[in-house]
Amino acid sequence: MNLATWSLRNPIPVLLAFSLLVIAGIRGFTQLPIKNLPEIDLPTVDVVLTQPGAAPAQLETEVARRVEDAISNTVGLKHLRTNISDGVVHVSAKFEIGKPLSEALTEVKESVDRIRSDLPADVEQPAISADVVGGSPILTYAASSKTLDEEALSWLIDDVVNKSLRALPGVGRVERIGGVQREIRVEVDPVKLAALDATVADVSRGLRQVQLEASGGIAKLGVADVSMRTLGAVRQADELATTAVPLMNGRHLYLGDIASITDGFRDREQVSLLDGAPVVGFHIYRAKGKDETVIAEQVERALADLRIAHPDFRATLVSGSVEYTTEQFRGSMQMLFEGALLAILVVWWFLGDWRATLVAAVALPLSILPTFALMPSLGFSLNTLTLLALAVVAGILVDDAIVEIENIERHRRQGKTLLEATSDAVTEIALAVAATTLTLVVVFLPTALMPGIAGMLFRQFGWTAVIAVLASLLVARLLTPLLAVHWLKNHSAKSDDHGPLMRRYLAAVNWCLAHRGTTMATAVLFLIGSFALVPYIPTGFIPASDRGFVKVSLELPPGASLDDSLSAVEAVRSVLADVPGIAHVFSVAGEPAGDQQAPEARRALLTLMLAPRDARPTQKEIEKAVQERLFAVPGARFTVSGSDNAGELSLILTSEDARVLEATAQTMELQMRAVPGLSNVISTASLDRPELIVRPDARRAAEVGVDTATIAETVRIALGGDFDARLARLDLDNRQLMIRVRIPDSYRRDLDAIGQLRVRAGVGTVPLESIASLSIESGPQQLERYDRQRYVRISAGLGETALGDANAAVAGLPVTQTLPSNVRLIEDGDSELASELAGGFVTAIGAGVLCMFCVLVLLFKDVFQPVTILSVVPISLGGAFIALALTGISLDVPAMIGLVMLMGVVTKNSILLVDYAVTSMRERALERGPALIAACGMRARPIVMTTFAMIAGMLPIAFGFGADASFRQPMAVAVIGGLIVSTFLSLFLVPVIFTYVDDAEHWLRHAPARYVR
Repeated sequence: MNLATWSLRNPIPVLLAFSLLVIAGIRGFTQLPIKNLPEIDLPTVDVVLTQPGAAPAQLETEVARRVEDAISNTVGLKHLRTNISDGVVHVSAKFEIGKPLSEALTEVKESVDRIRSDLPADVEQPAISADVVGGSPILTYAASSKTLDEEALSWLIDDVVNKSLRALPGVGRVERIGGVQREIRVEVDPVKLAALDATVADVSRGLRQVQLEASGGIAKLGVADVSMRTLGAVRQADELATTAVPLMNGRHLYLGDIASITDGFRDREQVSLLDGAPVVGFHIYRAKGKDETVIAEQVERALADLRIAHPDFRATLVSGSVEYTTEQFRGSMQMLFEGALLAILVVWWFLGDWRATLVAAVALPLSILPTFALMPSLGFSLNTLTLLALAVVAGILVDDAIVEIENIERHRRQGKTLLEATSDAVTEIALAVAATTLTLVVVFLPTALMPGIAGMLFRQFGWTAVIAVLASLLVARLLTPLLAVHWLKNHSAKSDDHGPLMRRYLAAVNWCLAHRGTTMATAVLFLIGSFALVPYIPTGFIPASDRGFVKVSLELPPGASLDDSLSAVEAVRSVLADVPGIAHVFSVAGEPAGDQQAPEARRALLTLMLAPRDARPTQKEIEKAVQERLFAVPGARFTVSGSDNAGELSLILTSEDARVLEATAQTMELQMRAVPGLSNVISTASLDRPELIVRPDARRAAEVGVDTATIAETVRIALGGDFDARLARLDLDNRQLMIRVRIPDSYRRDLDAIGQLRVRAGVGTVPLESIASLSIESGPQQLERYDRQRYVRISAGLGETALGDANAAVAGLPVTQTLPSNVRLIEDGDSELASELAGGFVTAIGAGVLCMFCVLVLLFKDVFQPVTILSVVPISLGGAFIALALTGISLDVPAMIGLVMLMGVVTKNSILLVDYAVTSMRERALERGPALIAACGMRARPIVMTTFAMIAGMLPIAFGFGADASFRQPMAVAVIGGLIVSTFLSLFLVPVIFTYVDDAEHWLRHAPARYVR
């Protein structure tokens, strides 16, 4: 059944179906969440184990290795990353795509439960959870108040702001930055304790046992059931001074007699500043799969309500991905509209008939809206890639309509009635339209089915393009003929003679056919020359974007204090004060080394908030200026990066031999610093930090009845207080405060004073120095493991250097060439993803070419001429390479998208030529030469029209108009370059290749007969 002629006879079902599709598309569009890119996080399960007081090396042996070995047997596990710090082991298990997160969570829990009895007895219950929160904050605010002090503002954020924001749909986590935590500090006098023959551990333990409210359950009192509670806790901090704390042997003491009690706050871990002024910041993380733009709107409303309740509360947006995501969405939509408008103008320019142009223009929205109708049910979003897919196919979507309208116009010029012209034209072109559409489908489909990270990234892109292209086929076969019959006007017969430009073109085609060898030699030379440019084209992953803020990470030597970090932060802010384009600086001293890790005093992070894009230099220029100014700040290591870490090289060295690993990492770090173009080379090789080492004398300690655990407890409580879980608490109306017992700061800084601390012995107490030696030594601050081996991560800023060039330079280093046998080099970050994506794209291109060949064989019922059609694919790739080389744009992910798209587009042009030539030879009995000339004469105009329409749709993207076009621009440049070259050459080359293939076909068919004779 011919769908086109059927629609002419049955217009009502067609109009009704498309009306419903329009309504469904509009509704689907309103339901789609807005994101920057699709979710590309692997299913991840986090395991956190806590053993208070344990050192990293001890935890690695006793806890981390055993947990890793248990989890490693889980089906579908891809990578294990382990971070070990004081008292905490964090194991992150990443699984292969397709592994249900709930199933992975259950299997990991079962694996850990099986070895729970093998872990040390004092390891707390493992916390095992699925990672359902996005890795980076979508919003970061700096809060301030004129009436609230720092502690009150911190509590306002922890209590009121946190609760208000966590109640919003889609908010995964709210995390405070900087500020302080209120705490009751009991600083005991060691001299007075010694006089009473008591220890600081006695006081802490006794206070915990006194400051207590305990439940006694239910008891019978008379005939009634009553609940029982023992209330021994005081309600005010000043009441603690008169609290009697029991000691051993029936003695007791009053806290006020041996300690100073203050209602203050615990030791600072972070300090946050906005332009040098103290503030308290907070991060907002979204739950995975949620619309960050909707979350941002809800957060703004919630903060506005908070400002009404707390007029002095002010929250300043510091950074985030939401504004950039919204900008990209608006920019992509603007490019889509502009591209569509330009494509329609091209159609009008060629046809010169506003009615015919209107018919072709209707194809665009009616192809896109059904795509929006299906996207919500597929779990898609309005992100850069899905909108890029629609922008990519904007020109394609009108192609089928252009071909049919142009063919209808040609039949009308022959004197046929409008109905006859439409019926004959759509029937004649049916095979070509179906072939061109299906070739596009099989080109985009492999990108939607790529495995791994590449599949997660491009699944939505591929399926969006496939759905839109199929919708355009329905529009072209059902609606375009119907609209043509009712909207176009009948014309009298006109001469179908070619104009002067067409006659010159046909004369050139005749010359090419007469000089086939010269034409083919020219094409081959062009192909060789263009592909010879590939080694000179820089390669990359994701282009660096201009997001409006720059991050400067600062790292001081181990042992540096929070005050040292704060001084370094202010020094950096001072040298950057006159860098053009920086509007504000948000600083955090005490930045964690990684996500959900404890803050480190020696690390800091400065977020440089940039001025509006049109009022400042580019972000790359600002980053370069910042890097130059940082040389003036001594004693620190810096990393300057955009918010998405684009433009960073990351490598991992793994080994079981810690010494060899560290030595290799240091050598590689030194050699990488000598590589031109690399900057800020930093290694995570754990620099040793100062440690207070207490070594008990086993014999002397045993003589007085002291064990190692008692010594460790005494030192720990005296210097830092007991573990949080073991501290006494003070209950207030709306919160609970910890009561921390320890010695004053003046004693904690004196090693001799620490040696005089009293330790509980079998009888009375003894000085610590009498049973142990104290020394300042060094040890690892944290340990990191990758797939059950120790690892060191080495990163470097790329600046203007392409990722591929940087990888090649590192691969050529002497240390890389002579790696020890027990050390393995693994690509990480962008390098790992780029390698996986490159392999996925090569496979997708190969699968696309094979699928196109199969589709063409089935449609043309011929094995030979599909070779002619596909011959232009390498030529189009050559044109894309030339365009990338001339513009200096890297061969990265968006450029690869352009290459995939080119394959489908250029085959459309070849199909139009070959289909008409084959039809003329089979049905009109024309000779090969006249058939090819006729095909060129009849199909050159729609080919040029569709090419101009495609180029017009891509031009705004290629020029980078509107929002930051760093991601879209490489794709547009590659497509335009490939289209220009392939269209120009295919109009002359395809007829020549057709003759060679036809000759080969005749030779092969007659070869058996020659051998028989």
